[in-house]
Amino acid sequence: MRITIIYNNIAKRGLKSGWGFSCLIEEKKKKILFDTGCDGSDLLFNLRELGYNVEDINIIVLSHQHWDHTGGLFDVLNLNNKLEVFVLESFSENLKDEIRKRAKLREVKGEQRIFGSVYTTGLVKDNPDEQSLILETGKGVVVLVGCSHPGVARILEIARRYGKVYGIIGGFHGFSDFYILAGVMVIGACHCTQYIDEIRYRFPSQFREIRAGDIIDIE
Repeated sequence: MRITIIYNNIAKRGLKSGWGFSCLIEEKKKKILFDTGCDGSDLLFNLRELGYNVEDINIIVLSHQHWDHTGGLFDVLNLNNKLEVFVLESFSENLKDEIRKRAKLREVKGEQRIFGSVYTTGLVKDNPDEQSLILETGKGVVVLVGCSHPGVARILEIARRYGKVYGIIGGFHGFSDFYILAGVMVIGACHCTQYIDEIRYRFPSQFREIRAGDIIDIE
């Protein structure tokens, strides 16, 4: 399984950076875009530079309804009308209606399979509600998070029902219960993570710098 970081606060040379997060999961010939960053033109630029055709994306999953995770959505939908878009049922009706005009809308409430070895945690209640992705790999479970508004601990509690957590990648927001990450082999804290320097210091061998353009391959 390949995870490519498409959008983040920092980027590799030649790519655009911006406040927000997006990554692309390649699973059994399907391409799943998790979140869309805040700027659609920069998102599309990075996709092109990384060798991806927007028309080849099959599924979009939106973690929560904040602009820095949904900003590029309609730029993608305007170029690809064959997409399935998974959003929380608590998203605004106006946004869901606009998505329905351009794609096949899937409303998420509980845990479910998205495709293959990719699952959603379902709606985890908070302000805002959020969903994360759980990827089953040969090394264990990898968790992709948007901002972790409901808390990293709550998200990992759900993920651990699928197996031992091997990695977690995305925004951790104000997370500070660092001991919870003990035993996690890949810690890709990025985007909105408030205590990123502390996490890097506490987990030097597990910490992974995350930039737009980075590729994580997990068998």
